[in-house]
Amino acid sequence: MARKWMVLLLALVLAVTLAAGCGKGAGEGRKAADQGAGDKIKKVVFMLDWVPNTNHTGIYVAKEKGYFAQKGLDVEIVQPSQGGTTDLVATGKAQFGVSSQEEITMARAAGVPLVSIATVIQHNTSGFASKKEINIKSPGDFEGKRYGGWGSASEEAMLRAVMQKAGADPTRLKMINIGTADFFTAINRDIDFGWIFYAWTGIEAELRGLPLNVIWLKDLDPALDYYTPLLFASEQVIKNDPKLARDFLAAASMGYNFAAENPDQAAEILLKQVPELNSELVKKSQKWLSPKYKDDAARWGEQKKEVWQNYTNWLDQQKLLPGKVEVEKAFTNEFLP
Repeated sequence: MARKWMVLLLALVLAVTLAAGCGKGAGEGRKAADQGAGDKIKKVVFMLDWVPNTNHTGIYVAKEKGYFAQKGLDVEIVQPSQGGTTDLVATGKAQFGVSSQEEITMARAAGVPLVSIATVIQHNTSGFASKKEINIKSPGDFEGKRYGGWGSASEEAMLRAVMQKAGADPTRLKMINIGTADFFTAINRDIDFGWIFYAWTGIEAELRGLPLNVIWLKDLDPALDYYTPLLFASEQVIKNDPKLARDFLAAASMGYNFAAENPDQAAEILLKQVPELNSELVKKSQKWLSPKYKDDAARWGEQKKEVWQNYTNWLDQQKLLPGKVEVEKAFTNEFLP
């Protein structure tokens, strides 16, 4: 989640190539690729946005169960070193990656032609979280409190906007840049609330026995129910090799649909591929998130123009966009099965 937009935009414009660490395990998909497709196998680099978690389960399922191999793809799952997913995809070091509507919109506003090709979940499951005893129940309660974040312009604008809408004074909020510090350490020592994704951090809080109040972004403004996370590529990749995009999403869709219908099995596959993850957290998170992959959409991955337009308008109103964004070019459903 943590990202600084000035660093991101500079990195994109200058096309800085960042180092990346390889993802875990080949599983059945790699074996099938090695045994079945020979020299027709197409190598693909898929870049995560953070450490492996249940947002990514469908990709690991597609790899383990051979869905990618069936499409002639040998997919290497790569973990970013310093939030460089958009940089690596933009510069051709990875064909596909995980990002958010916010990042893709900001990139396009900076003239970087990235395109969202599928949303992982249909609704924004992030929110402002605090310990229950702090009694923060609305943005109006942010006054006089300490917020721990990463110091980005969009983050500050978000807090200012929701506080003003609630009739609160944003100047009375103390913002503390905690970077990528552990949420649980910070909430017990340095801050009163932070911005979390419930499927991971919220579920971990439940396991720790830490009751939280969560103010969901999607409930504060319809424009804030944007797509996060999503899968994306560069315009160059989908223009030059549309079959690759279709084959990749066909396999990914099978993976996410399997994870949606079989959360227990999907969790075991993720744990097999990434054994260093907390088993209890993965299993409980997967049960919570699996129904949200498809949710109220006609099919997994489907994106709506109004979601893109509403959030782009919101970013523009906050004066966060360095340039114009044509939302029709920022996303596509063309390659979904």
